Amino acid sequence: MMANAVLFDLDDTLYPYSPCRDAGLEAARKTAREFGYDFDRESFEDFYQTGRTEVKRELSGTAATHERFIYFKRALEELTDESRPGDALALGDAFWEAYLEEMTLFPAVEETLETLQSAGIDVAITTNLTTRIQLAKVEKLGLEPYIDLLLTSEETGREKPGSVMFTLPLARLECRPSEAVMVGDDVEADILGANAVGLETVLWNADPDEPLEGRRAPDHRIDAFEELTEVVL
Repeated sequence: MMANAVLFDLDDTLYPYSPCRDAGLEAARKTAREFGYDFDRESFEDFYQTGRTEVKRELSGTAATHERFIYFKRALEELTDESRPGDALALGDAFWEAYLEEMTLFPAVEETLETLQSAGIDVAITTNLTTRIQLAKVEKLGLEPYIDLLLTSEETGREKPGSVMFTLPLARLECRPSEAVMVGDDVEADILGANAVGLETVLWNADPDEPLEGRRAPDHRIDAFEELTEVVL
């Protein structure tokens, strides 16, 4: 198909997530040790997961469920039985500073976006997380010249696979679902959600052996990012 618009997920779709997460956690751990907390890598991971699990349970379906400052705030409260906002802020700042520093695009992403732009195809990013950090990621990756719209779940009050995360960017781009493609790595959030709205779907950077059926099945799977142009042009 010749698409009029392509919607992209951001995290683990345009750049690899895991190295950034690991760098962020290590920086936060070192900051915690400077503050007198005796964490090795294993115990710090347990500490982090304590806060993360609590936040995921209580705030599921909201952008705040991804917020590392809340993870650290809750984990510190659980660990110390005290409110330690300064420490939580320092750990969160250390995490995101190192995370952003580690970020780099997947191969061929910039060239593919340039090709889409040259073809007159609108490009949007629709992403689950808070707006400030996603803006910082877009800036760090140098994506601003290539995108026409960024939409976060904080703005809509709903997370993917909620339909508004697909219908709202399409409305702003004045594009019908049948004229658009969604590209993502997450079957539940990206593929299931976009299929339900009627977009053509492309699964990338996912387990190639996972069997997918029904609305969880993408229209296309790609093994290299540059293969996307064969789908949309």
